[in-house]
Amino acid sequence: MRVRRRSVLRITARVAVAALGLLAALLGYCLLRPNLSPARPILAAGVERLPRTGRHDGMSDLTRWRGELWLANVASPWHFASRESRIVLRRSRDGHHWKEVTAFAAHDVDVRDPKLAVIRGRLHVYWLQNRGFPEPSPYATFVSTSPEGRHWQAPMAVEPRGWLLWRPQTLDGVNYYVTAYWHRHGRAALFRSTDGLRWEHVSDIATQAHVDETGFTFVGDRIVATARLEGVGPRPWVGDPRGATVIATATPPYRRWTSVVDMTARLDGPCLFAWAGQAYAVARYDALPQKSVVGSILSRKRTALYRVGLGGLQLLTLLPSAGDTSYPGVAMARSDLLISYYTSRTDRDYPWLLGMLMPSELRLARIPLTSIESLAARSGPTSATKG
Repeated sequence: MRVRRRSVLRITARVAVAALGLLAALLGYCLLRPNLSPARPILAAGVERLPRTGRHDGMSDLTRWRGELWLANVASPWHFASRESRIVLRRSRDGHHWKEVTAFAAHDVDVRDPKLAVIRGRLHVYWLQNRGFPEPSPYATFVSTSPEGRHWQAPMAVEPRGWLLWRPQTLDGVNYYVTAYWHRHGRAALFRSTDGLRWEHVSDIATQAHVDETGFTFVGDRIVATARLEGVGPRPWVGDPRGATVIATATPPYRRWTSVVDMTARLDGPCLFAWAGQAYAVARYDALPQKSVVGSILSRKRTALYRVGLGGLQLLTLLPSAGDTSYPGVAMARSDLLISYYTSRTDRDYPWLLGMLMPSELRLARIPLTSIESLAARSGPTSATKG
C-alpha cells in the first residue's frame, strides 16, 4: 500500500513539474514572440514615442485649440481598474515637445476614456468614472472645462446621468452632437447640446445586446457612426465569434438611421474622422483571423486604420503596435493626419492579457493625407460580411 502511494505521489510530482515547465515555456514564448506584422513604410517612418506619464499610459484623445495641440491620456499602473489612475492633459506647439498642463483624478474610483472638445471657445475634457475590479464598469461621464487652459472648473457629472459619452463634434459651432452608450450596455444613442454640459436625446442608433463604445464623424452634414458589439456577453478567455461592428448613417435631423452589422471586425475604442468625402476610423484590431478569439484576453491586438461605409469596413493598414493598444485620437496638421494611440512594446507580440499587465506608452503617428487616399485606392473593395 505504501509503495503504491509513493508511486502515485511520484507520478503526481512529475506531472506537476511537467505542467509548470509547460506553463513556463508558454509564458516565455509569449514574452519573446516577435511581432511579424509591421506597418507599411509610409506609416512606420512617421511614428514617434511620447514621454511617459505613468507605468501604463493608455487611452488618448487629441485636438487643436488656441494654436496648439492638446493631448489627454490615462496614466495608470496597468490597464485594469485602479484608484491610482488619472487623466493627464498636455499641450504642444509642434507635436514633438510636450508640456503637462494638469491632471484629473477621482481618488476613490477608476477614470479612463478621456475625450476632448472645444465648445463655446472653452476646452472640455470628458472622461468615464468606473466601478469594479479588475474589470472597470463605467457608470457616468464627468467633465471639466477651461477658458484658457490654466484654470479649470471643478469636475461635474454630465446630464443625463448614466450615459457614457464618446467624442463631441459640431458643424455650425452652435449645435454639438455626441454619440453615447448606456452604462448597462445594449443601447447606443445620439445627443445634442449647446453648452457641452447638458445633453438632449436625439435618437437611438443601435439597441443590440451588449452594444457599447460608439464613435461618429460628419461627412458633409451626414453622420457616419460605428458601434462595438460585444456578442452575447463577456467571454474574456475565449472571446465571442459574434463580436462585430454596427455601421450606421443618418442625415439631418438625425432621427432615422440606416445600419448594417459588419462581422469581419469589432472596432474597440473607435475614433472616426472624415477626409475628402469619406469616413475613416482608427480602432483596435484582432491580428488573427479566427473569429473565436475576438475579445479574448489571449488574442493579439493591433491599432488599425479603416475606411468606413455601409458597404462595410475596409482595413487600410496597421500602425506599429502590439499587446495592449489603440484607443486613439486624431487631429489635422496642415497636410498631415496626426494619430495619438498607445501600445505595448512593438518588437514583441504579447497576448492582450500580458499587454494589459505590462508597461505601455503613447505614440504619435503622422500620416500624409494624400497617403490615406492612396491606401484606400490600393486596398480595393471591402469584403465585409453583413448581417
